[in-house]
Amino acid sequence: MAAEAFHWASGEPGSANYNVLHYGGMALALVAIALSGLGVYKAGIKGLLQLKLGIHALMAVAVTGAFIIGQWPEAAMVMALYAAAERIEDMAMDRARNAIRDLLNLAPQEADVVQPDGSTQRMLAADVRMGSVVRIAPGARVPLDGTVTQGQSAVDQAPITGESTLAEKSVGDPLYAGSVNQQGELQMRVDAAPEQSLISRIVRAVEEAQASKAPTQRFVDRFAAIYTPIVLLLGIALAVIAPFAMGWTWTQSIYQALALLVIACPCALVISTPVTVVSALTAAARNGVLIKGGSALEGARNLRAIALDKTGTLTTGQPQLMGVQVWGNLPSGEEERIAWQLASRSDHPVSRAIAKGLESFAAHLSSHTTQDVEALPGRGMAATVDGSRYVLGNLRLMREMGIASETLEEALQRHEQQGHTVTLLADERSVHAIFAVADPLRAQAPEAVRQLQMVGVQPVVLSGDNSTTVATIALQAGISQAQGNLLPEDKLRILGEMQTGTGPTAMVGDGINDAPALAKADLAFAMGGTHATDMAMETADVVLMNDDLRRIPQTVALSRHAHDVLWQNITLALGVKVVFFVLALTGNASMWMAVVADMGVSLLVVANGLRLRLWKGFAQ
Repeated sequence: MAAEAFHWASGEPGSANYNVLHYGGMALALVAIALSGLGVYKAGIKGLLQLKLGIHALMAVAVTGAFIIGQWPEAAMVMALYAAAERIEDMAMDRARNAIRDLLNLAPQEADVVQPDGSTQRMLAADVRMGSVVRIAPGARVPLDGTVTQGQSAVDQAPITGESTLAEKSVGDPLYAGSVNQQGELQMRVDAAPEQSLISRIVRAVEEAQASKAPTQRFVDRFAAIYTPIVLLLGIALAVIAPFAMGWTWTQSIYQALALLVIACPCALVISTPVTVVSALTAAARNGVLIKGGSALEGARNLRAIALDKTGTLTTGQPQLMGVQVWGNLPSGEEERIAWQLASRSDHPVSRAIAKGLESFAAHLSSHTTQDVEALPGRGMAATVDGSRYVLGNLRLMREMGIASETLEEALQRHEQQGHTVTLLADERSVHAIFAVADPLRAQAPEAVRQLQMVGVQPVVLSGDNSTTVATIALQAGISQAQGNLLPEDKLRILGEMQTGTGPTAMVGDGINDAPALAKADLAFAMGGTHATDMAMETADVVLMNDDLRRIPQTVALSRHAHDVLWQNITLALGVKVVFFVLALTGNASMWMAVVADMGVSLLVVANGLRLRLWKGFAQ
């Protein structure tokens, strides 16, 4: 501004104090350029020498050219405004990126560690060893991830899972760092170091996602790489041809060419995509949806079908043992004891329900030895108990072993008509017991299905459970297409058919048993809330931290909204440039107007993209 003032006050050559004001203003312009954009200028010159014609190269050419033709006040103003625009853009991007890192500040830095004598000692959370017992007072935040060992309370874990309702916690339930204990005093066993807590893993995953580029962002980068040298050639052509074709002076034509270069800087175009994507990823993470990068975000808008697993996805994943029907002739209670030995060694929700329901038999197992435990994908599991081989699995496994009778199948059908999942204990010769398990439908499932249908996504249930139970649960959820008795390879085949026949297809599962189907799907959703696993965090494109199925259609809606905002920004950035191209070609553009317009558009697209951080489309 001082350089502009000196230039205005200097008047015409030969006037009083002209030399002082003229050269003083030129010196001020050099100082302004050095203070605001020396790094930009050096990067531009380096790019020109290496034939890398980026934004900085355009600015270096424009500033140097303006200075040479005597427009040094504008050269200084252009560089200062450009530096200001870059700083504002950086601050906006940092604001979007740092929003998710604020989550880390929710976890307290200190913890009350219970000592052997029952007293507590306050320690830095970073110094608390795994296995230590921590006391959490009512109203206090949980300092580390762990498992409740004593007490009962309601806990607000919205910062981690995005769920608005309080979660009831009692002995054996998980606690997450950063959540707030609302009522009773709790004690918990520490299960993870601070850097391995769920909230830390969420932050790392979001940062990795933000570092990856979305397809639209990659397109814009490729476009800018071609667009910039073309604009430089157009500027040279305007400077050379205008004096002959339009009667301009050489100074006027060079000035308009430099103004063309300034407005051509694709700052707003390049910034338009990352700020939008980062804002959308942050909005999703704050609401318990962990989207693994811009590709996953943009891919969600194209979904036409979605395959859902049953157990732990449509249902709560916390089934209960409803009954045991003895079928063979083992000694009384032996069926339950053997079944517990197998079920307690599996992570499958149905097996866990059986093991929990048979816990009373665990006290009588001192004489039992269990060896050679083997998982049978899509069928069940096997183990050697006291020298005899037993299996705990579904009807398909019994049929493969040749021990499924008509009477047995009729008994199973009666259970399945009640919505029970049936698991059988057998040896190589016969079935010994039937275990009936019921897994209730998630409360939000019917609404989620309606929302999926509203956004044009067709839901289908694919499950390894028996067909009757799968059909019953699907009907309760409002899904007309359901298939059961599927092996992992069956799911892969059907998923491929859906992708070919219907279009881009997503898969929703637990991230472990459904890993092959999750890998094949166009977009993989994992249920990661109650039993969040490293496998789910690593293999899925999207992790639902609160297990709320409504987040799936809401993610599709967010993806489509983000896509609209992306193209609003791209259209705005290019539209303003077209207007100033016309002004430059008609001799009506000025360099400072060009940079102000470019800076203004950059701020507009940043503000438009940042709106996604406050997107209200996630249900509570």
